[in-house]
Amino acid sequence: MSQDKNRRGPSQRRRELSDHVLAEGSVSASDLAERFGVSLMTIYRDIDELEREGILRKFRGGVTVQPSGVFESNVAFRKKTMRAEKEAVAAKAAALVEPGMSVMVDDSTTALELARLLPGVEPLTVVTNFLEVLNLLSDERGLHLMALGGDYDRLHDSFLGVPCVEAVEALRVDLCFVSTSSVYGNHAYHQEQRIVAVKRAMLKAADRSVLMIDHSKLGRTALHRLAPLSTFDLVVIDDRTPPDVLRSLDESGVPYEIAPTGA
Repeated sequence: MSQDKNRRGPSQRRRELSDHVLAEGSVSASDLAERFGVSLMTIYRDIDELEREGILRKFRGGVTVQPSGVFESNVAFRKKTMRAEKEAVAAKAAALVEPGMSVMVDDSTTALELARLLPGVEPLTVVTNFLEVLNLLSDERGLHLMALGGDYDRLHDSFLGVPCVEAVEALRVDLCFVSTSSVYGNHAYHQEQRIVAVKRAMLKAADRSVLMIDHSKLGRTALHRLAPLSTFDLVVIDDRTPPDVLRSLDESGVPYEIAPTGA
């Protein structure tokens, strides 16, 4: 067993290391060294490389894929979290979609849950930069699918950058659905400036925009301000949202709807 571990090349070990941290959420460096049969120095070199690639982030004595104010978890981890809440929020938001509309969805995992419901509302034009949504809907004959190009980012499984922003700016859609990683006070935030640029362009390209968030995003900080909540025509949140947040939305005049999770 240990001989097999030692025969792993650095690339294979790093892939297995990232998969293990993805499954666990957070792991100490000493546990990783023991698991992979290598020295702490080797593990820290692996961690440094994976952090440089944006796959995970270091903390004192270990590594994690959990988000922070400057680090967004990769799409594989985000797909695993808050599934019931995201499904509930997506179902509530999908009720706004009517046959014949043009709909733009971002590269959030909440938007992915929404996309799963769109084949039931045909005919429909769906515009997205999220490769997983494109693959999900590519065989749906009742949907006109439009891909937003740009620089492919494998951690988000989406297309970003100036070409993507310009592609968005050339369009006008009926509805835009976005999510984000943080809502603090009366503003939505995100850790990455390039993601913010695409989301802002999407909001400007839509007649109506909807922010879909689950309660885990509330009170969390992130580096870049996306937009005031008042920018959105509707905020959809799950029923585990604290009452004080709902009061704040009421006082700010932000329109919102609560999605029941059935929990």
